Amino acid sequence: MTEITTPKGASPEVIKDDSMWKQKEMMAGHYDRITSAHENGLKVCNTFVPGNLNELIRCFGLVNNLPEVNAIQSGLRKKSGNFVLEAEKHGHSEDVCTYVKSDIGMMEKGNIAPNGKKFPDPDVLLLSYTGCFTFMKWFELLREQYDCETIMLHTPYEGDGKITKNMRDYMVKQLKDDVIPKLERISGVKFDIDLLRENLVKSAKAEEDLVWVLQSAKNKPSPIDAYFGGIYYIGPIFGAFRGTDDAIEYYKLLRAEVEARVKAGRGPVTPDGDMGKEKYRIVVEGPPNYTSFRDFWKMFYDEGAVVVASSYTKVGGVYDFGFRHDPTNPLESLADYCLGVYTNLNLPQRVDMLENYMNEYEADGLLINSIKSCNSFSAGQLLMLREIEKRTGKPGGFVESDLVDPRYFSPANIKNRLESYFQMIDQKRSGKTKGVAA
Repeated sequence: MTEITTPKGASPEVIKDDSMWKQKEMMAGHYDRITSAHENGLKVCNTFVPGNLNELIRCFGLVNNLPEVNAIQSGLRKKSGNFVLEAEKHGHSEDVCTYVKSDIGMMEKGNIAPNGKKFPDPDVLLLSYTGCFTFMKWFELLREQYDCETIMLHTPYEGDGKITKNMRDYMVKQLKDDVIPKLERISGVKFDIDLLRENLVKSAKAEEDLVWVLQSAKNKPSPIDAYFGGIYYIGPIFGAFRGTDDAIEYYKLLRAEVEARVKAGRGPVTPDGDMGKEKYRIVVEGPPNYTSFRDFWKMFYDEGAVVVASSYTKVGGVYDFGFRHDPTNPLESLADYCLGVYTNLNLPQRVDMLENYMNEYEADGLLINSIKSCNSFSAGQLLMLREIEKRTGKPGGFVESDLVDPRYFSPANIKNRLESYFQMIDQKRSGKTKGVAA
């Protein structure tokens, strides 16, 4: 995005790169497909981002609807706060994941999609469980609401930090014996494994370009912000577009734009145009806050802080450590994908990943954004922070907010903590202090 001159008193306009226009068109078309699915004779499959089986879903002509993406959209559009309150009025606790409450509240308020049209009731709920217990309870609520069939693909937890043959075989058996037959029956479409292979080829191609973009942050200055900007970069591949020509085209455009930034020695694009001089390189653990997303980001780039790597942008797939969807072993590849997403990794694996990012991207420190209602991320974060400080000697920082509940974003508190943290990095660089979490 590049800011352009506007008339005095008018709001600044922003010129979008080709990839941003492409993604905007993709998302608009996707919501139009969802909201018009039933009238066009199509069926809808509700599923989640981590471990989603988009390549498989597409084999049956099903339209993919992602409840947590809808909650994010509500947060960005400043609508989730009322939805959360509505869900709490119906008995949901303040401690329940606010993605869930936003979704439930949205249903109570008419279930309106971002295009202003009503979401259709799903024909099937497909849960490829990947480490977040809340997903199971969420789908129980949706099943009660919609009274439709639920399919569960159980993903074993990587408790010992590795994927075993037994785990993979167990998941492939579920795909063959349960998931695929049910999708055939619900959709009325016979499974075509060659079509799945074609979709996986497209996934792998897009994944290559995404990884190149994310790893471009190793450059100095980093041409991207891998947390705030990264949220946009991962959208198509983590959502409804993996395995499509649209995803290939999007990531091709994005890579070309980032390559140009690297060549020109330019830093990240922000909502206010190019970021100024890069002063701090940060690794971030935990999801962002979406209701104040732009304000949160601005607190970073105003200080010259760029996020060079983040764990959250791996929630839908840890591609930068080598995984690619493999068309030669299609079902096994789907299993490995589900097994390897970030929320299914154990605590030592997460620490190792963050340490790798700290070293490979030459970061100045690790910052944790602890999400009040997300136990899947928040559990163990302080232990992770202390371990990273111990291993790297770099200072850690800690802020708190929530996913899509505006009540738990305190701008003054977060800004003060961030300023203190950046001062700590300065002191650490000058050798005046030890690495102690802010």
